Amino acid sequence: MISDDLSVVLPEIALAVYAMVALLAAVYTAKDKAAPVLIWTTSAVFFGLAVWLGMSAGGTRTAFGGAIVDDAFARFAKVVILISAGAVLLMSTEHLRRSRALMFEFPILITLAVVGMMLMVSAADLMTLYMGLELQALSLYVVAAMRRDSLKSTEAGLKYFVLGALSSGLLLYGASLIYGYSGTTLFAGILSTIEGGEMPLGLLIGLVFLITGLAFKVSAVPFHMWTPDVYEGAPTPVTAFFATAPKMAAMALFARVLHEAFGSVPGDWGQVIAVLSLLSMVLGAVAAIGQRNIKRLMAYSSIAHMGYALMGLAAGTQLGVQAMLVYMAIYITMSVGTFAFILSMQKDGQPVTDIRSLNMFASREPAKALAMLVLLFSLAGVPPLVGFFGKFYVVRAAVDAGLVWLAVAGVIASVVGAFYYLRIVFYMYFGEEGEPRLDGAMPPVLWGFLMVSAFAMVAGVINLFGIEGLALSAAQTLVN
Repeated sequence: MISDDLSVVLPEIALAVYAMVALLAAVYTAKDKAAPVLIWTTSAVFFGLAVWLGMSAGGTRTAFGGAIVDDAFARFAKVVILISAGAVLLMSTEHLRRSRALMFEFPILITLAVVGMMLMVSAADLMTLYMGLELQALSLYVVAAMRRDSLKSTEAGLKYFVLGALSSGLLLYGASLIYGYSGTTLFAGILSTIEGGEMPLGLLIGLVFLITGLAFKVSAVPFHMWTPDVYEGAPTPVTAFFATAPKMAAMALFARVLHEAFGSVPGDWGQVIAVLSLLSMVLGAVAAIGQRNIKRLMAYSSIAHMGYALMGLAAGTQLGVQAMLVYMAIYITMSVGTFAFILSMQKDGQPVTDIRSLNMFASREPAKALAMLVLLFSLAGVPPLVGFFGKFYVVRAAVDAGLVWLAVAGVIASVVGAFYYLRIVFYMYFGEEGEPRLDGAMPPVLWGFLMVSAFAMVAGVINLFGIEGLALSAAQTLVN
């Protein structure tokens, strides 16, 4: 029955209808004057949907002939996506107002991107996968180039569009090969065509192209080239969004495709993911060392962190998926707090991105410096902060799967990468004295997210706020 199908995708329908109603309401009212209200309303809708999904009944439901699935794995990813998107929207208002870029289209485009992400994590068919992926991507192309008076923002949007189109083409080519050799676009159907753990060569080539397209979306090396320039050139609120919700959506989609469509042959794709993981961790750790722009530094940091998340995925086990979900939830929490601090970096109303501007910041703003120190230590994986446990989970999953070499490489890369986090701490506490290069004022919303994220990195060591159990339930639905 069509009503049963629609009930499965009701959250996505509700969010899409809200986006269309908000667009019409904004166009026929005060437009940009309504932007702050629209941002707060959209955030409230995101948080409300997250509560709805978090409290919804368990079990697995499918819709439209199995093309869309609603299970514990999808609900876990959707809740993380919605909460992080809502948080970034709330943090964006003041920064966009200062830079005269507060437009009503921003929250609407973010809403449409979130609809695409929710479809991505529920996709159980190659066509649904592509539909969700492109809905997300088209919205993000626009917001990356939102500052039309900025050459860097325009360049960021163009680079993201060109390379994103390339990745979509590779993904589509892979999907067409998979369809040609399996005769179906459903993940379950593709899995049923793989007999005795042997894949036809054409199906394997299609999988390689599919992995390549998805690797672009998670910024995995060697398909990371768009990330530093886009992170630097896009408006900082947009960069904050890129670093959170889309990463969770792409990683969840990655896991679902590999396990639901090719779960019977983890040996065929596990080594490929392991190599992507290794390259991402190494390049992210090394390339960030020479960065002075904090947004570019966070770009290379995100590449390294996606490498750690891919380590869990490379394991090809239930523990690996659980570790990946735990890692992504922790990483996104850290990123929200870090970007709350970055959004507050300004001088005379102008954004500042040079990390040397943080010289002796702790002497002027001890509370904010301490919160940032906690987040940076957690990003570096320093025990006993929560970030350490995220890395511990993925390393344990890799060791249990026999990928000891990858686990060792991950630990070494983590030690190397700690340098550029500790350098920021050095500037804040032991940098050169001089005239303050940053204004002390920080909007209450940013201050709140910074402090809450830092507190979570400390308090979460007790039981990770129950994320471990939720991630296990999610992983069990995906990997039987």
